[in-house]
Amino acid sequence: MISISNLSIHFSGDYLFKDVSFIVNDKDRIGLVGKNGAGKTTLLRILCGLQEAESVAIAVTSDLKVGYLPQEKKIDSIKTVFDEALSAFTEAVNLEEKIKKTSAEIAHRTDYESGEYYKLINKLTEYNERFQIIGGQTMQADTEKVLMGLGFSVDDFRRTLTTFSGGWQMRVEIAKLLLQNHDVLLLDEPTNHLDIDSIQWLEDYLINYRGAVVIVSHDRAFLDNITKRTIEISLGKIYDYKACYSDYIIMREERREQEISAYNNQQRQIAAIELFVERFRYKATKARQVQSRLKMLDKIDKIEVEDIDDSSIHFRFPPAPSSGKVVIETMDLSKSYGNKLVLQSLNFAILKGDRVAFVGKNGEGKTTLSKIIVGELDHTGEIKLGHNVKIGYYAQNQADLLDGEKTVFQTIDDVATGDNRTRVRTILGCFLFSGDTIEKKVKVLSGGEKSRLALAKMLLTPVNLLILD
Repeated sequence: MISISNLSIHFSGDYLFKDVSFIVNDKDRIGLVGKNGAGKTTLLRILCGLQEAESVAIAVTSDLKVGYLPQEKKIDSIKTVFDEALSAFTEAVNLEEKIKKTSAEIAHRTDYESGEYYKLINKLTEYNERFQIIGGQTMQADTEKVLMGLGFSVDDFRRTLTTFSGGWQMRVEIAKLLLQNHDVLLLDEPTNHLDIDSIQWLEDYLINYRGAVVIVSHDRAFLDNITKRTIEISLGKIYDYKACYSDYIIMREERREQEISAYNNQQRQIAAIELFVERFRYKATKARQVQSRLKMLDKIDKIEVEDIDDSSIHFRFPPAPSSGKVVIETMDLSKSYGNKLVLQSLNFAILKGDRVAFVGKNGEGKTTLSKIIVGELDHTGEIKLGHNVKIGYYAQNQADLLDGEKTVFQTIDDVATGDNRTRVRTILGCFLFSGDTIEKKVKVLSGGEKSRLALAKMLLTPVNLLILD
């Protein structure tokens, strides 16, 4: 379906890809993996034609439809959720309007034997046939099915998109992409904005998808459940494995052991040659042999072994004031939105040291309860916070609340107090921000990087009750 040959592209003098070649076949399920900055997103953008490379030959099947989901997208639609999702069927919606208009015109005519009348009949027939071919008759039902699979309720369908957070708006983008019935889907971190139920639904959908799928994701279970092929980007090259992610990890380790062995052998060979050259460099009788060894060094194709990226977040919570034994206590707590009762007569207590999970389907009130606890929503009934309780709240859209114009360093430096003012770089390092990364503006960070930064910012303030949505 898509054939990439001799792809090369470099940034700041270093090659991101060098003479890379591979094929995306019909029905492929490919996981695209590699270290942060290896070029996964860049490769997806090249595949869908949004970015050019210095050299590449791309051959695609005729009339191939490629759909691309970026990690983030600015959405400014004022349509309802349903109408925005329905816009995926642009051709079908246009045909539906033509069918209505032509049908109305035919109904008002009486010149049944005229050439113009027969032209209108033929037009209507063509419109109806094309409408059926592209699935126009089921577009309403298909739209409803996909939106509900991604977590929207029927009540959400008529709400305008602007009333939803950025994460929920991205779900609508996923819905549109799935409904457009592309031949190849390129998905960059599609699970970033989904909950467990929606991820499970998307897994099932993609497993049965009619076309090819290429996925970039940090969700290993998601990759394992969907992909049957893994393409790794490493040091400007790609390694193609006919395996899911877990099997690829085992095969990669075997390849790495072979590379390390070959690298060590080559280093011993190079060291021996360099020792000979150094020893006899100024000896006339050995001049020819020295030159021969130098030429041999120039011809050696140096083996490189990429370090495995096993970095992880590490931090310690700042000392927090001690709270009372009872942290939260509710009595007949209820919450309604208009006529919709979300929470009814909740009575519970959370004690110091408890670890509590709020679970339930979308719309059951998990986020609502969290917001009531932190004081962001009104309610009926009573909720009491215990003695000296200090709350740290990580909202669903916490990363979206960061100032995009500030740098990573400024974001933390602005809220750091006391001894933390001198430890901003160390704190950022604990959350995997180092080197030039701390001078990046927030708006250019990936979704995962923004989430890490938001978490670091929240944890700078000593708290004894964490609420994480």
